[in-house]
Amino acid sequence: MERRLSSTSATELDKFIKNHLMPNTTFRTKVKADINTISAFLKENCFQDAKYEVKVSKVVKGGSSGKDTELKGRSDAELVVFVKNLKNFEDQLKRWGEFIEEIEKQLRKSQREREFELKFEIKSEKWPDSLALNFKLSYTKLQQEVVFDVLLAYDFLDDVNTDGRPNPEIYKSLIEKCTSLWLEGEFSTCFAELQRNFVKDCPPKLKNLIRLVKHWYQLCKEKLRKPLPPEYALELLTVYAWEQVSGDTEFNTARGFQTVLELVTKYRELRIYWTKYYDFQDQDISKYLHRQLTRASPVILDPADPTWNVAGSNPAGWWLLAEEAVAWLDYSCVKNRDMSPVRSWAVSPQVPVPPQQVNENQNLCLR
Repeated sequence: MERRLSSTSATELDKFIKNHLMPNTTFRTKVKADINTISAFLKENCFQDAKYEVKVSKVVKGGSSGKDTELKGRSDAELVVFVKNLKNFEDQLKRWGEFIEEIEKQLRKSQREREFELKFEIKSEKWPDSLALNFKLSYTKLQQEVVFDVLLAYDFLDDVNTDGRPNPEIYKSLIEKCTSLWLEGEFSTCFAELQRNFVKDCPPKLKNLIRLVKHWYQLCKEKLRKPLPPEYALELLTVYAWEQVSGDTEFNTARGFQTVLELVTKYRELRIYWTKYYDFQDQDISKYLHRQLTRASPVILDPADPTWNVAGSNPAGWWLLAEEAVAWLDYSCVKNRDMSPVRSWAVSPQVPVPPQQVNENQNLCLR
């Protein structure tokens, strides 16, 4: 498949995506129906035999399946169970294990009674009393499968402003908890709905560009067999590149791909963030954001969770990926017919950061 993409002409990339990367329609329809069935079970029946009352407010489908960016033959989904019984972020930390165990127990019990076949694999996470539940939906006739993660989250999204942004107090509480416990990014599941919508709301052609970048990432991963930066970081990098060129719903796919490859080669300069859900208006949040954005690059802050640097802490992985990107910039898929490079979009690897404001008390002290 690597040779197939690398030898594809720049003008044929859209056709390549359609023929080789878009998932089967029958498969997508079947998966959607099964996910809806599982989600309904998790919301309505999963805690019916529990010793304590558990209120599930909603189940959010994330992952590539939830964002509509899944690849042909490869799909993943996150089912995030939002529980009303959790009072705050710390409560999620304490009670994660007991809720996940109950979910596993009920799913196993229902396995014999339902049409879908589930294969479970339980693995321990960072905390002794915490479990992450993984299972697969297999479709023998279609020779495909979907890998699921069932996650738990504290439901705070009722406390949002009229513009759909979470109340700044939520972010202040998150920042305080994460910094005091050294757990930055550990509560990102709580923002699953916002994270999903951030990508899902993108136009179809941008989602196809994301598919192309993800396919390239998977080729690199299979070739290198070394830890690489998170795939989600490449998704966000693709969205960022597109946004910087006015966000047209129609664009040249090769130019977009070329731009993302070039941004990967500039990973030591990456400093990217969004202000859709949080910004610099609140002084405490602003102070924290300035601290985050002055850390060593690469920095790509999650659009919904400012405590999560999606770029991760794997400079060796970024170096390896950048080396691959340099090689791919010589391939036909980003070359014109005369073999000159496709012109990339004019995109800076850094988003400007507003100056940090000094409050009145600090001014008085300075005087």
